[in-house]
Amino acid sequence: MSIEIYRDAWGVPHLRATDPEELAFAQGRVTARDRAWQLEVERHRAQGTTAAFLGAAELGWDTFVRRARLADTARRCYERLEASDAPTAAWVRAYVDGVNDGLADGARRAPEFAETGLAPGRWEPWTPLAVWLSTHILFAGFPTKLWREQVATRLGEEWTELFATDGPGTAGSNGWVVSGERTASGAALVAGDPHRFIEAPGVYQQIRLACPAYDVVGLAVPGVPGLAHFGHTGSVAWAITNAMADYQDLYRERLRRLPGGGVEALGPEGWRPATAHRETIEVAGGEPVVIEVVETERGPVIIGVDEEPGSGNGVVGEPGSGSGADGEPGNGSGTDGEPGSGNGADGEPGSGSGTDGEPGSGNGADGEPGNGSGTDGEPGSGNGADGEPGSGSAGPSEWEAVALRYPPRVTGELGFGVLPGLLRARTVADVDAALDGWVEPVNVVQAADTQGGLLHRVAGHVPVRDRANSLRLVPAWEPAHAWEPGPAPLPRAEVRGHAVMANARGLAAPLGVEFAPPHRAARIDALLDGSTDWTPETTTAVHTDTDNSSAARLLATVERAADGLSPAAGAVRARLLGWDRRMTAESTDAGLYAAVRGAVVRRLAGHEAFTALREPAPYPELFRPWLALGPRVAFALETLLTAGPVPAGDVDRIVREALEEVGAGEPPAAWGVTHRLAPWQALPDADDAQWPGLAGDHDCVLSTSSVPGWTDRSARASAARYVWDLADRERSGWIVPFGASGVPGDPHHRDQLPLWLRGELAPVTTDWNLLTEEREQHEKHEETR
Repeated sequence: MSIEIYRDAWGVPHLRATDPEELAFAQGRVTARDRAWQLEVERHRAQGTTAAFLGAAELGWDTFVRRARLADTARRCYERLEASDAPTAAWVRAYVDGVNDGLADGARRAPEFAETGLAPGRWEPWTPLAVWLSTHILFAGFPTKLWREQVATRLGEEWTELFATDGPGTAGSNGWVVSGERTASGAALVAGDPHRFIEAPGVYQQIRLACPAYDVVGLAVPGVPGLAHFGHTGSVAWAITNAMADYQDLYRERLRRLPGGGVEALGPEGWRPATAHRETIEVAGGEPVVIEVVETERGPVIIGVDEEPGSGNGVVGEPGSGSGADGEPGNGSGTDGEPGSGNGADGEPGSGSGTDGEPGSGNGADGEPGNGSGTDGEPGSGNGADGEPGSGSAGPSEWEAVALRYPPRVTGELGFGVLPGLLRARTVADVDAALDGWVEPVNVVQAADTQGGLLHRVAGHVPVRDRANSLRLVPAWEPAHAWEPGPAPLPRAEVRGHAVMANARGLAAPLGVEFAPPHRAARIDALLDGSTDWTPETTTAVHTDTDNSSAARLLATVERAADGLSPAAGAVRARLLGWDRRMTAESTDAGLYAAVRGAVVRRLAGHEAFTALREPAPYPELFRPWLALGPRVAFALETLLTAGPVPAGDVDRIVREALEEVGAGEPPAAWGVTHRLAPWQALPDADDAQWPGLAGDHDCVLSTSSVPGWTDRSARASAARYVWDLADRERSGWIVPFGASGVPGDPHHRDQLPLWLRGELAPVTTDWNLLTEEREQHEKHEETR
């Protein structure tokens, strides 16, 4: 049967097919044609083969992905999906068939392939699951546990949670649902914007998917079928934000090498076999790098494999983090704040690789079954020599490492069975039921339907375990840190008038440790309280609000700093105290505030109280954005002004010195002059001057994050904005930072950027008569099913 492809005025694809599988094929194919380069970057990122065409700078990401066993986990999850939900597995496979059908055509249109010498490869049925994993593996911020470990050991146990806030590398969002009693139409509105590291092409794809079973518009993740996060079926709409839940753990592992080359790990029952094999990472312009991949009964070892005594390696620091100076997210930051693009070329199979060049299947050396098995797959005895759980230091033939435990690796479930259910949903109850199978990332979900139904709940898999697991590294050999068999119960709440989700401590509080400050959530709540006749058009005023209530604490300290200031510093103080706290791009007062804030952050970070934290942490460069002191101080500034190891008198002195510094220098420019967009690109554009200035700030509703004290450039902002109208889907709106096409020179490559900058939304057009049909019709042949 034929597949129909239409485009709206913004080039957004509207797809129509005769059944869900054919529609999935169409989605895969049109995505490959529009975004071939992006898809292949994501596939290689998921496989850990990016250094093969982007060079040695990506070795850090590739090493992490392979050691974390992301591709192997995706294969496991797909195999389980085939066994437990064959229709969904076939639907995913149809999407992959479409991608493979369209990649060659898409690659011919994308100049990046010729620039890098990359040829499009072949997607496997599990590749979308691998893309989902690699996109979200750092979403829960497990590297923050490495940071807390450093704070506890270097600064003191009492300061373990001193810097607790959403900081470098954390992905967040705004979202809100307004019930019909508070809208002009009498029907609900669902609105918001996900905050991610901005990539070009963008991380969200506007698309419409229509077949006799459903007709849905929404924001897709390129490389993944369906509409996982944001969608409107006509009768029900849903949206998500990051719940800030903690669902990944880091274990201190004690390892030892056996005479035959195998590896054992010390667990609660003593020494147990670990799997170990080697893989080769190809490097463009350099020599291949061979790494060892080790997995214990807790999970894959991601840090310290190379620390084995006598191995010749020092502190584990894989090349290429993609980070900026002092750990600020730099041009190598990836999706959802993960540093480094981590992408590679059609990587040749390494010595420890599995079929088609993907990292190996998880078997131990010489092919013995891994993960706790003994010889010929028989269960291991548990204890080796000196196999009792140890008390502290490792022996001369032993060494310590860090293993990552994450739910899909443990359960073999990724939650893809939810995706068709969301597309078929007609009511809030349908959305709610579908989300019971969600795994990761753990999200707060809001939904509304045309019957007046409303939903506000958490969805995902959060393991039940000791609280210490959520804070720091925990010893693998202590049984108290094992996971319970089932997940934690998930909170939900009734919607009364409206509900807000903005990553703050609230609905998901029992599930996490670090949450966003309350400023965005409180501001959205206050704005929504101000009207009872909300419309899609008036809702954009919430999206674009620039009030910076997080400035209040620093301004209070500035107000105290009246004595002993020079005339120039006094003038700076007077201007700040008269400032309206709006972070508009044109505001010179906002620029002045940012300059003073940056000077305070730098001085606080340089205070003697934090001397121990300025020493580099003994962890891979990939995790530097979570481990650098400067960004941590910047994002915890509100706390550090009133609490922590820096005495109050020193804080007041630091603020006075900052006022003097700014007063003595050139007057700061308007905020938008320095607060410019800094998107990540796998191949950076040489014309950096093209990127525009932005309004907003980290804690504004218009959240545009920089790293105060180090750079005003904004790498994280709204990756999309949307308003779903339950009265009339045609009155809904959406916008992405760039455009529907990932092809440079295409009319729709960056045509949405001006609207995005102004805070406007493009219309959602669903009348087929108002859309333009593409000339080419595509037949889905039976052999592609």
